[in-house]
Amino acid sequence: MGIVHLRAAGVSLVLDTTGPELPRVVHWGADLGELPEAELAELVRVSVQPLTGGTADEPYRLSVVPEMTAGWLGTPGLSGHRGGTAFSSAFVTTGVEVDAGRDADGSTATAEDGAPLAASVTVEAEDEAAGLRLAWRLELLADGLLRHRAGVTNLGVEHRAGSPFDLSGLDVVLPLPREAREILDFTGRHLRERSPQRHEFTAGTHLRETRRARAHDGTLLLLAGEPGFSYAAGEVWGTHVAWSGNVRTFAEQEMPSGRRLLGGGELLLPGEVRLEVGESYEGPWVYASYGRGINELSRRFHDFLRSRDSHPRGPRKALINVWEAVYFDHSLPKLVALADAAASVGLERYVLDDGWFRGRRTDNAGLGDWYVDEGVWPDGLHPIVDHVTGLGLEFGLWFEPEMVNEDSDVARAHPEWILRTPHRMPPPARQQQVLDLTVPQAWQYVYDRMHAILSEYRISFVKWDFNRDLVDAGRQATGSAGYHEQTLATYRLLRALRAAHPDVEFESCAGGGGRADLGILALTDRIWTSDCIDPLERQTIEAGTGLLLPPELMGSHIASPHSHTTGRRHDLSFRAATAMFGHLGVEWDLTSASEADLAELGSWVAAYKEHRDLLHGGDVLRVDSPDPAIRVHGVVAEDGGEAIVAVVQLTTSAHHPPGRVRIPGLDPERTYRVRPLAPGDRIPGGGGSWAPAWWPEGARLSGRSLAEVGVQVPLQHPEHSVLLHLVAQ
Repeated sequence: MGIVHLRAAGVSLVLDTTGPELPRVVHWGADLGELPEAELAELVRVSVQPLTGGTADEPYRLSVVPEMTAGWLGTPGLSGHRGGTAFSSAFVTTGVEVDAGRDADGSTATAEDGAPLAASVTVEAEDEAAGLRLAWRLELLADGLLRHRAGVTNLGVEHRAGSPFDLSGLDVVLPLPREAREILDFTGRHLRERSPQRHEFTAGTHLRETRRARAHDGTLLLLAGEPGFSYAAGEVWGTHVAWSGNVRTFAEQEMPSGRRLLGGGELLLPGEVRLEVGESYEGPWVYASYGRGINELSRRFHDFLRSRDSHPRGPRKALINVWEAVYFDHSLPKLVALADAAASVGLERYVLDDGWFRGRRTDNAGLGDWYVDEGVWPDGLHPIVDHVTGLGLEFGLWFEPEMVNEDSDVARAHPEWILRTPHRMPPPARQQQVLDLTVPQAWQYVYDRMHAILSEYRISFVKWDFNRDLVDAGRQATGSAGYHEQTLATYRLLRALRAAHPDVEFESCAGGGGRADLGILALTDRIWTSDCIDPLERQTIEAGTGLLLPPELMGSHIASPHSHTTGRRHDLSFRAATAMFGHLGVEWDLTSASEADLAELGSWVAAYKEHRDLLHGGDVLRVDSPDPAIRVHGVVAEDGGEAIVAVVQLTTSAHHPPGRVRIPGLDPERTYRVRPLAPGDRIPGGGGSWAPAWWPEGARLSGRSLAEVGVQVPLQHPEHSVLLHLVAQ
C-alpha cells in the first residue's frame, strides 16, 4: 500500500492507497513525468483541503467510491440496505495489488479484450458491520484511456444470518480540477441522436439517466473542461458507461467544498439487484479520457477500440440495405433487380431487412416467429441468397431477437415469455412487446431459431435491431424489474451466436443509434448510427457519435434523393460525401435511379474502396471552424503522409465566399500536394468563376502553411461539400 503513479501516452494518474480508507485519486490529467516517492507524498499532502467552519472535524478526501461515513455529502458511491439497516458503508481496505503492465516474460500485458495494458490496480475492502466486500479495479490502457469498475459481495452478518442486501446503486467516480468549469454532453431523440448541449458547471449534480434500456436521448459521453474547450484547445475530461441497459452518468460539484467529479454506473431500479449471502454484483466498466482538446480525448477511445482482439480487421464491405427500397414488399423479382444494380455499382454486401419471416406483411404481426414465410418465400430464402452470392456479394439478414408482436405464434403459445409484471401489460410500442430472455426456454428458442437460419443459409452479416423502449419491464416469474437481467441475457445470446458463427458480422441497431455503447460493441462489429439518413442531419449525428466511435464502427449510408424521414432533397454528391466517412452503405431503390446516378454512385463506391484503409485506420480530424455554417473534418494517416478532408457547408454563411479553410493535424515540416478528390470535387452550377485559382490542378503547401493559412474552397450553396486529398511529397 502506498502512493501509486500510473502513466501512459501523456496521461498521469496519482492514486493514494495509504491508510485504511478506499483509494483516493490525487491527480488525473496531464503527464507529470517521472516523480520521486518524496514528491508523490508531497502531492498528497498539499492536496488535502483545510478544515473550515460548519464542516466535519476531519478533512474529507474523495475516494473512488464515495462514502457518507467518511464525510462525503454528495452522491454516494454505494447505496442499498439490508432490511433497513446497513444503509451506509465504511469500507476498510484489505488488499491492494498493482500491476506494472508487464507479463512475466517482460512483454506488454494485455487486458481481457486484448487491449495493451499500461498498468492496473485492484483493491479489496470490507465493511464487517454491514457484511459487505467491495472490489474495485482500475486499468490504464496503453493509449492513456482509463476504465474502472466496482463490485460488491454480500458476506452476511452473524446477527442476521441469511439476510439479503438490496443494492440500489454502485457508482465509481474520478475527481476534476477547478479548471473544469464547463459541461458538454448530448441529447436527442429517434431520428435526431447526439445533439450537443453545453453549459457552465453549477452547484449540485448534472445527472443524465437512461431508464428505457436504450438511449436516443442519452449521452454517449459526458465531458467537462476549461471554458470554451474545443476540438483542438483546452483541457477536457470525459466519461462513458459501457452498459447496454439503464445507466446514469453525472458531473457533480459538491458544496460548500466546490469539489468536482465525473461519475457513473448502472441505473438499478428498486429491488432489481437483491444479493443473497455469497452473491455478488459487478458494475459495468466506466471509461474516462483526458485530452488537450476534444480531438485528443476522442482519439484515446478510437485507439483503444482498434486495439481490441474483436475489432474488425478486414476491409469494411460496402453494402446495400433494401429497407427503404421495398419495406415489407418482398417481391423476388424486385429484390433480384436490386441485387443486380448493387453489383453493377461495386457494392459488396446485400442486406435483406424486416419482412422475410412468417406473418410479417406489416409491423403489427409476426415478430418473434423466426421461420421463413412460406407464402412469400415458397423455396425459402435460397433463391435470393443464391442470386446475391452468385453475383459475388455477401448476404445479410435482419433480426429483432429481443422483441415480439402480441399477434404472433410465439406470443400466443407462450404469453409467459413477455417481459411484464404479473398484473399488467406494458403499453405497446411499434405494436410490439419485449421477449423475456431471462426465461431459459425463451432464450433457447431465439438461439435455436437464429442458429438454424444462420446455419441453413450463407449469411455473413446480421442486422440486430431493438425497436422499442423497455417500459414497465417486469419479470412475470418474480414481479421484479427486469432491465438488468435482460441486458445480461442479451449479452449471453450474442456471445453464444458469435461463438457458433464466428464469420458472421453483427450490427447493433436500436431504432438507429439507441444502443451504441462500448458494452454492446464488445459483442458487435458496428452500430447503425441513426434511422435518419438525411445527410444534413447525419453531419451532426455522426459528429457526436464519432467522438466515441471510430468511422469504421459507424454505419453511414447513401440515402435516396428524397429523404424518407425529413422530406428534404439532396444531391448525390452531398449524400455520398457524408457517408464516405463511415462504414459506407446504400439505402436507396437503385432500380429507380437514372443511368447517370448509377454511374456517379459507382464512382463514389470505387473511391470509398480505394481509400477505406485510410478512412478506417487514420486519426480522425475535426477542425474548429470560425464560421458556424462550415464544418471541416477528415482523416489523417497515422504517419501524417496522407489525409482526406471534407469541407461542408451546412447552411448559408454570413460571408460569401466563406474564406480560407485551415487544415491542422499534418506534419508541419512536410510538403503536401493538395487536390480535390473526385467525385467529391463537383462545384454546383458547373464551377466557372466559383472555383478558386488553385482548383482543380492542385497546390503544394507545407503542413505548417495549411494549418496556419489554409486554402480557399469552392463553397457557395448550403448543403454541399467538397473533398480534398492531401499527399505528402
